[in-house]
Amino acid sequence: MTKKYVKPVPILMKTDPNFNERWVQQRIMEDPSILGLGQLEVHSVEKSQPSGGRLDLLLKDPETGRRYEVELQLGATDERHIIRSIEYWDIERKAYPQYDHCAVLVAEDITSRFLNVISLFNSSLPFIAIQMKAVSIGDSVSLFCTTVLDEISRGDEDIEADTIGLTRQEWEQSKATKAGVAMADRLLELAKAIDPNLSLSYMKHYIGIVRNGMADNFVLFQPTKQTFRLLFKHPKTDEVDLILDKSPLSSLSYDKGFKYYRIKLSSLDEVEEHKDVIFDLMRRAYLYKNR
Repeated sequence: MTKKYVKPVPILMKTDPNFNERWVQQRIMEDPSILGLGQLEVHSVEKSQPSGGRLDLLLKDPETGRRYEVELQLGATDERHIIRSIEYWDIERKAYPQYDHCAVLVAEDITSRFLNVISLFNSSLPFIAIQMKAVSIGDSVSLFCTTVLDEISRGDEDIEADTIGLTRQEWEQSKATKAGVAMADRLLELAKAIDPNLSLSYMKHYIGIVRNGMADNFVLFQPTKQTFRLLFKHPKTDEVDLILDKSPLSSLSYDKGFKYYRIKLSSLDEVEEHKDVIFDLMRRAYLYKNR
């Protein structure tokens, strides 16, 4: 059966009396994934700030704890909203330094002039600019989000700047469990088939990889008391996405900042069951990191 074509009609929300920032805020609250930042959760709405303003939305990644300070604006970007985005980000990161934070500006029209200005900030702080367009399709309205300025990757030095070393015993007893550290051992065994000169490094925030005495974190292990995360460094590509989509492994949101794919593992049995896929992903990460 031939489907009927319905021409989408652009809507300028800034001037349309049927729309306002509150309406956009409600749509994001219903489904934060429309922003394209992963499976985020709403932490708070209209959060009061010491400066007297209110943060439109505070979103969080339930897996990493990362927080996104979101400023909404209808119409074209202006300097007030850019400054407000940075101000709220700065307030929140200082109030809650235990979390990673990222400023997000969602605007209906991000002009080239202000895109250039935002790009200057983006080189020194985590800032994402998203253009949100509304269109009418028949009797329905849809929102389309496009990331016009993504967060700049700050490279491995930010991860490897974690110079605080722990012992294996501290990881087994305080940070994670013996079973979790044993999973890191098994994954290291798989990685040694790629390069036999690998060993583990027990850092404060992760268990990393050392090759010939130097950090080489093409994969990272993050065991906790409840779960285990395997991270492997690789640009986000359709090929790798397809491998993960076809596998039964539980994928978490992609870490755009450090360019790590993230997988959630539950047990050694799961590692053994899917070791071929895991090895393939590790091999790809090794070749990318050491190209």
